Amino acid sequence: QVQLVESGGGLVQAGGSLRLSCAASGRTLISDIIVWFRQAPGNEREFVASISWNAARTVYADSVKGRFTISRDNTKYSVYLQMNSLKPEDTAVYYCAAERSSIYSGIGGMDYWGKGTLVTVSS
Repeated sequence: QVQLVESGGGLVQAGGSLRLSCAASGRTLISDIIVWFRQAPGNEREFVASISWNAARTVYADSVKGRFTISRDNTKYSVYLQMNSLKPEDTAVYYCAAERSSIYSGIGGMDYWGKGTLVTVSS
């Protein structure tokens, strides 16, 4: 059974940084596309960033472009989200998800989900 476990969330002041990790077990996921989503209270879950299996292609939401960086280490079955210049509007539960595909097909196409890690950015 595949498990994705996020970590690294916490409370940070605006302008600060956090690094989220997503560790996979039960299946290597090295051929999967990995996506970070987030969900703020009262909002729908939204796309943040994705990374292809070989890290050759990364895509970012406009709201995080230039501030967040997604990366992966297939030798450690892990994906990371480096978040810099954090803003209060980045406050949300962050989820990692995997799709057994080389192409991101949308939130409904994800095959595996983590339980999320809370990021709170204070002003």
